[in-house]
Amino acid sequence: MDYEVVSLCLMPSLLDDDTFPEDAKQRARGILAGCRGGSLGAYSDSPGIEIIRRHVAEYIERRDGHPSSWENIVLCAGASEGIRGTMKMMIQHDNGIKPGVMIPIPQYPLYSATIAEFNLHQIGYYLDESTNWGLDMAELERAYNEAKEVCLPKALVVINPGNPTGNVLPRENIEAVIKFAHERNLFLFADEVYQDNVYADGCKFHSFKKVLMELGEPYCHMELASFMSCSKGYMGECGLRGGYAELINLDPQVKAMYLKSISAKLCPTTLGQAVMDCVVNPPCEGDVSYEQFMSEKKAVLSSLAQRAKMVVETFNSVPGMSCNIVQGAMYAFPQIQLPPKAIEAAKAVGQAPDVFYAFQLLEKHWHMHCSRHRVWAASWNISFQNHNPATA
Repeated sequence: MDYEVVSLCLMPSLLDDDTFPEDAKQRARGILAGCRGGSLGAYSDSPGIEIIRRHVAEYIERRDGHPSSWENIVLCAGASEGIRGTMKMMIQHDNGIKPGVMIPIPQYPLYSATIAEFNLHQIGYYLDESTNWGLDMAELERAYNEAKEVCLPKALVVINPGNPTGNVLPRENIEAVIKFAHERNLFLFADEVYQDNVYADGCKFHSFKKVLMELGEPYCHMELASFMSCSKGYMGECGLRGGYAELINLDPQVKAMYLKSISAKLCPTTLGQAVMDCVVNPPCEGDVSYEQFMSEKKAVLSSLAQRAKMVVETFNSVPGMSCNIVQGAMYAFPQIQLPPKAIEAAKAVGQAPDVFYAFQLLEKHWHMHCSRHRVWAASWNISFQNHNPATA
């Protein structure tokens, strides 16, 4: 469906081709009608094409059961650009003290890299491997209190479902995080790009926006930025660079400066915006393409769930390896007990043991893996991504 809509948007003459389903044509016409000059080749407004922003807001309302204003939606070239653009608002040194951003460890390197680039202070809070990478409130408190000595904590990042840990936060955990952030006046970043990727029995995705609103006063007035992407989920169109940020409860002057800041980049790719529209405005029941869309969506998510189970079972069958259940996202994060000689060999070449292990896999077996260097209870961890096909 997404390729059909995008093809029609890129080559409108195909709208007269009977091989394309009528509902795909209707969606393409709607997108093109929202473009200047009726073409994806024109610049859009810096926050994105209005009709697509409206569709995003409608999607959020359907998902959460709470109102969403399209004027709070900013389309971006992948969620990464939305995260970077929002984090820029944290750059304000008070009397020479760096602003601090709390991020989960293990973490997605976008955050550490952006924090370093913007000259912010990284505040790492460690997820608990023994509780399936749970987010422990005492650990949040520890990280915050220690950071206060060297920086001014301004923001708290939560990745749910987790990257690279594959955990899914229960609702009560999200409630506790929101209350923690409120008490300390922290800006919340909710990285929710894997919200469609939940596999484990008993697990369910809860958006921070929904929980925040249902907590009511005073939490429903907190500053929150939530991020979504067309790169993950069942769509997986990472190269087309589509995403959105929903920013709520910003001070009007802050919001004005934020919009001015993103306008310096003109606009996100209109092609990516069109693909994001396909994510948030899919075929509905009764549409010509609905059954095919649902069949393809279920097949992708079912395949990911099967592979998540297979990967964990395989790791846990290997001596020296253990891996928590993959509740969601697209990653497994096994613990590897390296023998003493392997650790000595790593030291001999000046590499961390997990980096050494990853290089050995690459050089001897042509397997490429992402190391996540950290010492924790004398263990080492490496991240494995869940790719197609199932036999990969």
